[in-house]
Amino acid sequence: MTVLLVGCGRMGSAMARGWQGSRRVLVHDPMIDALPAGTEAVPSLAEVESDGDLVVVLAVKPQIFGSVAAQLVPLAEAGALFVSIMAGKTLAGLGKALGGTGRVVRAMPNTPAAIGKGISGAVGADGLRKGDREAVEQLLAPTGDLVWLASETEIDAVTALSGSGPAYFFRFAEALAAAGVEAGLPRPLAMRLARATLVGAGALAEAGEAALPDLRQQVTSPGGTTAAGLAELDKEEAIDRLLRAVIDAAAARSRELAG
Repeated sequence: MTVLLVGCGRMGSAMARGWQGSRRVLVHDPMIDALPAGTEAVPSLAEVESDGDLVVVLAVKPQIFGSVAAQLVPLAEAGALFVSIMAGKTLAGLGKALGGTGRVVRAMPNTPAAIGKGISGAVGADGLRKGDREAVEQLLAPTGDLVWLASETEIDAVTALSGSGPAYFFRFAEALAAAGVEAGLPRPLAMRLARATLVGAGALAEAGEAALPDLRQQVTSPGGTTAAGLAELDKEEAIDRLLRAVIDAAAARSRELAG
């Protein structure tokens, strides 16, 4: 399998790092100066040939896709499989822009893909061929887990939850550290504690030995310090209301990008 990565920003480069050493990766992105290690620059899309084993990963900003779509039509006509990680661009819209091809998959990964710890939600168009799903699974395997969605309507919520999700956890850790500073800790120490706590909690969750509510309860002694802190998070369902608003806003933006 040869991968053509169209767009190599934060998400595209994260995926390219995840693929390092596992496949040939061509990159077309005139806006970047340095390529991820192990990839090959493609100055012009006209130089790329599809032998039926080419997977084109669309990682440009949704607003830019229209300016490159026509250049990709010859690859679609030659039988390339397309995987879009662009927020908001529908399967129908992608297929139309690419000359009517049905070999299109929408996927939403996240940045932990760079270290093989990502998760992607994916949905395929009706025109996928036998073996296309397996090809996508092989493509995304080095970047982490993959879940196939029941319908395209779910992908806006996936974008809001796991696609954007790492930023929410980082922002929470920032706020946690800032609160530690307010409580009297030196800033470097507060940041170190917050970062290590985030990483450690994630490792416990990844171990999968207990459900998330059980993990929370294991830390929470009745009447203890953790219970006092959680009481503030849960007062008037504060954290639940906040995160519903966060997911709703991100999902709404994903829908807006679909035009």
